[in-house]
Amino acid sequence: MATVAKLPISLPLDRRRPDFRRNLMMLAPISVLLETKRRRRLCMRAFRPDGEGKVVAEKEEESARKCGNSKESGVVELLMSAFWKKPSEDKVREAQEKLEEKLFSIAMQIGRYIVTMMSTGVVLLIGFKLSGGDSQMNDLVWYSWLGGVIIGTMVGANMVLDEVSRAGPRNVVITGSTRGLGKALAREFLLSGDRVVIASLSPESVDMTIKELEENLEEGRATAGGSSGKNLARAKVAGIACDVCEPDDVRKLAEFAVGELGLIDIWINNAGTNKGFRPLLQFSDEDIQQIVSTNLVGSILCTREAMHVMRSQDKGGHIFNMDGAGSGGSSTPLTAVYGSTKCGLRQLQSSLLKECKKSKVGVHTASPGMVLTDLLLSGSTIKNKQMFNIICELPETVARTLVPRMRVVKGSGKAISYLTPPRILLALVTAWLRRGRWFDDQGRALYAAEADRLRNWAESRARFSFTDAMEMYTENTWVSVFSLSVVCAFIILSSTGSTFPGT
Repeated sequence: MATVAKLPISLPLDRRRPDFRRNLMMLAPISVLLETKRRRRLCMRAFRPDGEGKVVAEKEEESARKCGNSKESGVVELLMSAFWKKPSEDKVREAQEKLEEKLFSIAMQIGRYIVTMMSTGVVLLIGFKLSGGDSQMNDLVWYSWLGGVIIGTMVGANMVLDEVSRAGPRNVVITGSTRGLGKALAREFLLSGDRVVIASLSPESVDMTIKELEENLEEGRATAGGSSGKNLARAKVAGIACDVCEPDDVRKLAEFAVGELGLIDIWINNAGTNKGFRPLLQFSDEDIQQIVSTNLVGSILCTREAMHVMRSQDKGGHIFNMDGAGSGGSSTPLTAVYGSTKCGLRQLQSSLLKECKKSKVGVHTASPGMVLTDLLLSGSTIKNKQMFNIICELPETVARTLVPRMRVVKGSGKAISYLTPPRILLALVTAWLRRGRWFDDQGRALYAAEADRLRNWAESRARFSFTDAMEMYTENTWVSVFSLSVVCAFIILSSTGSTFPGT
């Protein structure tokens, strides 16, 4: 009898909502999907039979109202999750940083152009004022243009100096840095207020180089003042023995650098060897293995380890591989093995540019040109040395040009070179003046030893810093922009020439 009394409870429900089962079947997939996202709210009509078999109406109405709201919100959430995915906080922050960097770069370029236009207008206005309608006005205007180029370049050089000085201390790792260009780079970074880790195959060479660089740093601190003195106060040098051909040694170098510096901002793969100038048939098996292992395999191992470290850093970092003869695929007779390794590094650079396209790690090349080091002079003939007189430079000179550019490098895929086309042209034009500059007719060295060259290094470096800044400024083609603005200002002033006396 109790069963018969309860049967009518479900029958009125079917009569009131004949599509109840169909609706439940349609909502079932939605409920499952929302459950996987932990957003599902199971909604059912609430029934509670009382002692006499009746349904409480108020509970039913409240449950139905909640069910409707829950279904609507669930469907909306399902559609939003299907057609719109909220980006992660890291991606949003990365996009904001890139946008800020782009906007800052655009603002800087606009500011430079405004300064250029204003200085151009002032220079040409003075030219028109001074001409007074004289027939030589055109000559005066062009002299004013030349003066404007000089002034604009000096203004731009000051901007470069300001950018370099504002760049905080860098944490730098340099392989092959106990002699030659590597040691000159380490010294230049130190005198810029950076913290440097040097590495070389011999522990004795590392210890000796650290002592020497610390002496150079103390001399720099003694002569520096103001902000330069504060920057040098933060500089430090440390070192470790490392065979770049051995993966374990490279890992130890990276761990040592992180332990000493905390972060690695710049990693320079400078370790390399040549084994002299001679045909391939005269190279032994050991020579070939050492050249390829040091120049190519070592650079690859160091690049990989540096990428491991820099990928985990918020600001990433920059890796530099050294270019050399053969990098562009040209023939290198008498240095075939060396040239092939440098060509391989260029291919590595191209591949890594695509692999690191969305990474914070920048991969670049540095081309020092021909530097008077043991690497270049080993096995060189008298004829080679006569050519070196024209095109070669001392390690300190090359480092003074490369380091400021490395410190402020941005992005990836940059090529920093010492032997720029203007320098090559200047060397060729003045070739007759450069005879006997480094070597005499018998091939004997005429340049001073490194210790003698470095005695007044701090003063010499300060004296030429503005010249280096002017070179960096002109490399960015701002002289061309300045010249174009001069022409624009000349046209504008000419069209309103009646407002100026004598024109």
